Amino acid sequence: MRTLTLTGLSGESRLVPAAAVDALAANLSGPLLRPDMDGYEEARQIWNGIFDRHPGLIARCTTTEDVVHGVNFAREHGVLLAVKGGGHNSAGNGSCDGGLMIDLSPMNRVQVDPQARTAQVEGGALLAHMDQETQRHGLAVSGGGIISHTGVGGLALGGGFGWISRKHGLAVDNLLAAQVVTADGQVRHASPDGHPDLFWALRGGGGNFGVVTRFTFRCVPLGPEVYSGLMVKRFEDAGNYMRFHRDYVRTLPDEMTAWMVIRHAPPLPFLPPEVHGQRVLVVPFVWLGAEAEGARLIEPMRQATPSLGEAVGMNRWVEWQSGFDGLVGHGARNYWKSHHLAELSDPCIQEILRYGAQLPSDECEIFIPHMEGAPARVPEEATAYAHRRTPFVLNIHTRWQRPEEDERCLAWVQAFHQATRPFARGVYVNFLSDEGANRVRDAYTPPVWERLVQVKRRYDPQNLFRLNQNIAP
Repeated sequence: MRTLTLTGLSGESRLVPAAAVDALAANLSGPLLRPDMDGYEEARQIWNGIFDRHPGLIARCTTTEDVVHGVNFAREHGVLLAVKGGGHNSAGNGSCDGGLMIDLSPMNRVQVDPQARTAQVEGGALLAHMDQETQRHGLAVSGGGIISHTGVGGLALGGGFGWISRKHGLAVDNLLAAQVVTADGQVRHASPDGHPDLFWALRGGGGNFGVVTRFTFRCVPLGPEVYSGLMVKRFEDAGNYMRFHRDYVRTLPDEMTAWMVIRHAPPLPFLPPEVHGQRVLVVPFVWLGAEAEGARLIEPMRQATPSLGEAVGMNRWVEWQSGFDGLVGHGARNYWKSHHLAELSDPCIQEILRYGAQLPSDECEIFIPHMEGAPARVPEEATAYAHRRTPFVLNIHTRWQRPEEDERCLAWVQAFHQATRPFARGVYVNFLSDEGANRVRDAYTPPVWERLVQVKRRYDPQNLFRLNQNIAP
């Protein structure tokens, strides 16, 4: 009997009958790709260039039924299973070596009901797909991230925040229902009225419980333009500005979102050429309201310390949402470490500045979003997304191009993360790299974790869905 060698769930080699592989290929409406086939190289690629993985098979799914066939194949033959939506997470979990990749990227359709203000979003859609379709009707989905080539699925299952979530809630707070293929190959419709335990776990528990092939989101009116922009300030003034910012933004209405980013200045057209490449503090913001009131609210930020340049005004929402894409394109090497911050205290700021003065590459960023607002008013155990009360997030986004830079960049991020641990209260699961089982638990409070384990035991007792920030049964 002819066989194909694939990777098993625990990393062992599995001999799978060739007839079973042929049957899977015959059942799929999309192609089943092997390493020697056209399209394989493109399909196996994911965003983070650290990971150069080669699945044994790639199922290019175009329907929910395709996903069912893929899940059944992996379960019946004990084959390692990866699920790729946008392929954008730092940990590289959208791919695997030698196993089966379920590639959802062909499933990228978005259907909007403007009267009901809902959007049906397939599991392989990117934020760009969702933003473009919802904006045709003057709508948006809150919690929809900040980089348009991010996959909706991974973002939403981990929580999902963005420029309008302080006003309108996280992606998980706006999820109305989900169509899920669970480990037994069943298609389940999770909502408050159907499989409510699964619906609860999907809203923050990541890809642990099945493959979501369709999301139903609540939409909010937005745009087509928002008052938004960037103020770029000298790094030498960053301490003074950060101490002002941490207090001032907490007085602002939910309609205002203002963040901080420490990085080397990209060649933005509104910056003098001599500023390009300098270490700077960038203050991006979005205001959901009249331009004049937004201008009044950002004026103290303008005046707190001098700016090297700024670009502020009315911007089309879809263009703002994609405006930072070029800074985090595909193929570079990325490693993230993150904390929810209990407070942005003076000692914490001191450590951020110390490591900000040592950025190991021109592409590294220290990203400090202000949270709070509507998500903080949701009970912490209402969804699996925890740590709703922390006012700030610290994401250390280490990014570089060449393998020979690995040691230097990784040493910097590890030391930085350790130095800021005393100020932390948990972590956002979507900002985790491959950091081990104990670190995954930090993304959840103990009661939430215990409940997630119970749901995992019910829907995936064999841990078929393990290539994620894993909640083991």
